[in-house]
Amino acid sequence: MSTSSVDAGPPPAVTAPTRGAEADGAPVRAVGRGAGMSRDEIGAGAGAGAPPHPADAGTWWRPSAPCTPRNCVEPAVRARALPYSVLRVTAVLVLLVGGLVVNLAAAFLPGPLGGRVPPGLVRRWCRWVVGAAGVRVRIHGEVPPDTGVLLVANHVSWLDVPLLAAVRPARMLAKAEIRAWPVAGWLTARGGALFVDRDRIRALPATVARISGALRAGEAVAVFPEGSTWCGRAQGRFRPAVFQAALDAGAPVRPVRLHYRLAGGPAATTPAFVGQDSLLASVWRVASARGLVAEVEVREALVPRGGSDRRALARAAEAAVSPGRPRLRIPAPRRAAPLDSAGEPPAAARGALTA
Repeated sequence: MSTSSVDAGPPPAVTAPTRGAEADGAPVRAVGRGAGMSRDEIGAGAGAGAPPHPADAGTWWRPSAPCTPRNCVEPAVRARALPYSVLRVTAVLVLLVGGLVVNLAAAFLPGPLGGRVPPGLVRRWCRWVVGAAGVRVRIHGEVPPDTGVLLVANHVSWLDVPLLAAVRPARMLAKAEIRAWPVAGWLTARGGALFVDRDRIRALPATVARISGALRAGEAVAVFPEGSTWCGRAQGRFRPAVFQAALDAGAPVRPVRLHYRLAGGPAATTPAFVGQDSLLASVWRVASARGLVAEVEVREALVPRGGSDRRALARAAEAAVSPGRPRLRIPAPRRAAPLDSAGEPPAAARGALTA
């Protein structure tokens, strides 16, 4: 397994933070890439004719991508016939029901499964789900070994979850609200998900400790450090809190770049699941599009070394999933906490706010 080390020095290809930003036409005190830029400058690098991308409206502890279906998601260039699209959606639903039945059997019936679904079957099932939606899957890079590893990826679509599991089945870090969802919440919990309450900053250390414990036990944990889905034309900052778990456990971090394109063509935002988009609408949009390809690029492992810190590790992972393509420069989230005389959050809150 090829690896690269991370130390306290600045990682390559990371945009240096600056101060001052503009969002929605009004000055906002913020830090991060794109600070002090106009709306026209924010759109630079998106390609000819692409509309300017809105600024990040989230806070440091409550990520919220600015992407919306209306502003960011492009309609399918080539659409399937209605009956074929219906068949695609039906196939996805059948596979989901099949997955539910297998999980129920593993949970309540004694037998060869021993209470857990074999990883090989999980991988195949996940690829079947993505394929049933009409999306071709291409995986590049070395598959992570069966040891403790923190998988981190950019987040674009509901397809990202089965795509990551197709590479390496892992315990997902999921928002606590999912636990209450009918069927999906039970399936997510059965898959070993680690839930995080994003409204309780004080619960963050306990969540990091649970992730660290899973990594020490030799399990893989999958995380989307942006904390929200982005359309693919732009990408959010990687919050550093989860990277502390890798440092505490001495586990490698494996960045995975997820992106979608048309077969033989440019990048596509059709699969994006953003803003107030409903899951059903997103599934229908994907199933109705022709020629979608999901590219999964497994990058080299980042191995923490002496003197490493979570912020350097987060920046290195963020840079690893974004090379080789123009990136929109998006102003960072606005501060929503009192600042001290040096322009920083109070020391007691600083660690949590940068999570």
